[in-house]
Amino acid sequence: MENYIFFTKIALLLISSPVVSQITRLPVVVVEILLGSLAVWSGFLELGNDIFEQIAKIGFFYLMFLAGLEIDLKNYTQQKNDILNKAIIYFTTLYALSFILYLLFDLNPVYIVAIPIVSLGMIMVLINEHGKEHKWLEVVLTVGVIGEILSISAIVIFESYVNYGLKLELYLHVLVFFGVLFAIYYLFKLVNLIFWWYPNLKKAIMPYDDSKVQSIRISVALFIVLTSIMHFFNIDMVLGAFFAGIFISNFFEHKTDLPHTLHKIGFGFLVPLFFIYVGTTLDFTLIFSFEILNNALLILLALVLVRTISSFAAYTSLLGAKGTFLLALGDSMPLTFLIAIATIAYEGGQISQNEYLSFIVAGMLSGILIMSLLKFIIYMSYQKRGQ
Repeated sequence: MENYIFFTKIALLLISSPVVSQITRLPVVVVEILLGSLAVWSGFLELGNDIFEQIAKIGFFYLMFLAGLEIDLKNYTQQKNDILNKAIIYFTTLYALSFILYLLFDLNPVYIVAIPIVSLGMIMVLINEHGKEHKWLEVVLTVGVIGEILSISAIVIFESYVNYGLKLELYLHVLVFFGVLFAIYYLFKLVNLIFWWYPNLKKAIMPYDDSKVQSIRISVALFIVLTSIMHFFNIDMVLGAFFAGIFISNFFEHKTDLPHTLHKIGFGFLVPLFFIYVGTTLDFTLIFSFEILNNALLILLALVLVRTISSFAAYTSLLGAKGTFLLALGDSMPLTFLIAIATIAYEGGQISQNEYLSFIVAGMLSGILIMSLLKFIIYMSYQKRGQ
């Protein structure tokens, strides 16, 4: 009975978030986070519902699946040299600056991994709201894709180090991770070869006349299989969801309506549940603690600063000053992965509770403040064009 009441309340939050977003002009994801926080703070929701937590995780994995759907490998191949060159400059600068901050301020080594961390979650929210009509949004998606893979690699290596130290198990776990990456790469090659020899096989798997909703069933099945494989090898399941999306977008491009349908499913149900859950983990009393709020703002400043410098080093010739700054802001919201790194470090005894809480609050603030700032800048840009 308690679960029925709990999920009825969640349903009310789902329904009300678009309305509140329209009234306040805040991004809907920000509203979902805030509503989740307020619901717990006011006693409307109680913490500790395991079913809700598991569904929220599925929502996050599905968000990464949608991110994979946005990746056009053929387009990346055509622009390979230019994209890779600028990305190398960007991420080299990003990690170098993070290491310099670590040395200058005598920080915990966790910051070397945490400051340059990249997550596609909030980037996908931007893409969903504004499409890819702006050049900087196309670039931030590219940066997000490369950064996501680098970040997952960093998380796997860091988590292995926390769990095993510099023992044989560390190297074995990292070896398995890169082995899985190579296996997926060659699986792409194999599937591409099969479809090249038998092009009609694509239409048999996902027919044009899809009255039995076969294409959605195949998509969900692939999503489940690849995330399960990652779980089996003790690798972050985000990677499996992400690659499932890439498979769908690059091998079944004839189903032009499929990504739109899958986006509706995600952003209409699963993804909002994830952001409401994120909000429920934010304790309002933490924000009013001077020490934690001060540390969180410093972490947020570091996130934006290193990305701004890195963006101008790599992309200013392509995007101009305004577009480059928007790119830096768009990449400065590693909400979920920042929380993941903080949790791993805290549970492994690498950071104190206050540092852990500071990372959590910094992650939340990055999603709320930067997303709101981006929406304001985009809105003002449209206003100026309309004048």
